[in-house]
Amino acid sequence: MGDFLGAVTAFPTVVFTFALVVVAVYWLLVLLGGAHFHGARGGHHGHGHGQGHGGRHGHGGLQKVLGLGGVPITVAVSLVVAFAWFGALSGRVVFGSGHGGVLLAAALVGGWAGARVLAWPLRRLMPAPAPPPSRRDFVGLGCVIRTGRVGPDFGQAEVHAADGSSAVVQVRQSLDDAAGPGGVLRAGASALIYDYDDADEYFWVMPAVPATG
Repeated sequence: MGDFLGAVTAFPTVVFTFALVVVAVYWLLVLLGGAHFHGARGGHHGHGHGQGHGGRHGHGGLQKVLGLGGVPITVAVSLVVAFAWFGALSGRVVFGSGHGGVLLAAALVGGWAGARVLAWPLRRLMPAPAPPPSRRDFVGLGCVIRTGRVGPDFGQAEVHAADGSSAVVQVRQSLDDAAGPGGVLRAGASALIYDYDDADEYFWVMPAVPATG
């Protein structure tokens, strides 16, 4: 037992021992619900902030370069640390303490190689990522007019997404819709979003059909 403790607390194994402790604590917190599981792909962005965000974190490109793409970043890092720790420990036991720098480099390479091999089957088990949010998600939803009027050149409305978030968006109403019965949209009126203009980034709206029955 004393030899084992000496090996895991000696250079270069000690570098990965501390990292392994951090990884173990993190996954313990995940199991207990005290930490969030971070994916390799970016999180959700608000609908009202742009058209079709890619939503990828900066580390996604680096993961691809290293051959670790397709799995959550926390899983990739954990695999590298675990394999590197085992490699450093094995090298320390076999070669002793006279090659610390070489063992450190070899452990890092071994950690990356082991993680890359294991990441290949793991990425097949990962669920397909949800498509990034888009302003077109609002098409077909109802909204409430928030400006005094809506015309072909002006107007705003508040819309609620399926996830419960809300956004104030630019809306327009065609002259033909406004000329119809009850077609004038004013503040507080309910309207239906039926199309989106990608070029000018606004929605086309029409008066909502009153619910019957």
